[in-house]
Amino acid sequence: MYLSKKTYVKQWNHQEDEKKHKVTVKLGGKVRKDIKPERVSYIIEEVGYWRKANHIHKWFVENIQGGEDNCQESYLEIEQLKELRDICKAVVEKRDVVFSSENLPTSSGFFFGSTEYDEYYYSDCEDTIKIIDGLIKEEENKPDGCYSSGYYYRASW
Repeated sequence: MYLSKKTYVKQWNHQEDEKKHKVTVKLGGKVRKDIKPERVSYIIEEVGYWRKANHIHKWFVENIQGGEDNCQESYLEIEQLKELRDICKAVVEKRDVVFSSENLPTSSGFFFGSTEYDEYYYSDCEDTIKIIDGLIKEEENKPDGCYSSGYYYRASW
């Protein structure tokens, strides 16, 4: 289960130099000549990873992917991630099985892991909170004039 951040860094001739990004890719300290910086439009970072956190996956499927679970990459915005974070916070705070099962239910399936509301379930929620809080902070501290980033979720079972 992967969450990626895609940041727009395209260079345009009409941009002032101080508004242009400088992209350099190195291998072993040497610049890769097969990657042309002027052709780079986006930087894609892996910003979140979960393993068998079926309740987190179920949330993405139901709230982002329109109920379709076919390993597709799906776009979401920071506001949607905040919704997930807030649900995780409430679940961790209460640590009540009934509340958890109603607000962030587990899901069974091939390679989905445990469906118990146990320490692993709550640990995945805590990890999710940390991931999203970090992304919110990055968004708040991005340089002026930079576009907002897009986020993408994808799971491969």
